[in-house]
Amino acid sequence: MVSEEVEMAIEIAKEGMDQALEHLNNELVKIRTGKASPVMLTGLLVEYYGSPTPLNQVANVGTSDSRTITIQPWEKGMLGPIEHAIFAANLGFTPMNDGEMIRINIPPLTEERRRDLVKHAKHLGEESKISLRSSRHKAMDTIKKAVKDGYPEDAGKRKEDHVDKMVHDYTEKIDEMVSIREKDIMTV
Repeated sequence: MVSEEVEMAIEIAKEGMDQALEHLNNELVKIRTGKASPVMLTGLLVEYYGSPTPLNQVANVGTSDSRTITIQPWEKGMLGPIEHAIFAANLGFTPMNDGEMIRINIPPLTEERRRDLVKHAKHLGEESKISLRSSRHKAMDTIKKAVKDGYPEDAGKRKEDHVDKMVHDYTEKIDEMVSIREKDIMTV
């Protein structure tokens, strides 16, 4: 019974660490690098017949070149609401509406802005590491409680070492993800 609690705690910690990694990946993708990407508009909600709807459900979002995002709504009446949603989201873009589609020109990033984005990426990495430590802490508490309740001490130590190794492996993955994104941001 106690060993099942320990295994469950480790599994929950692993799921928490996986979620932290997935969340970091989703946040890093949103950081713009000076190149146009439809992903930059992920999560943008447009007012569609009275309800907020994801942009990709009311329009085709693509890129015409490395600096231009194109948005082709399926209904011409959606041009205004899409344009309004882009302004309201305060993404730092100015949409251009030509009556058929919306174009967004992505300006090249300044060196200072690149450094700020790298700092932001590193901050996101640190937040993910905090999440890892939180998951580790919960698993360790469960293991220590199990040892007090009669779980073998040497087995508890092995489980603690296993959790520590998991945290170390996930920390390395986070550092690698942030490093790759940092290189991408700093590449002109």
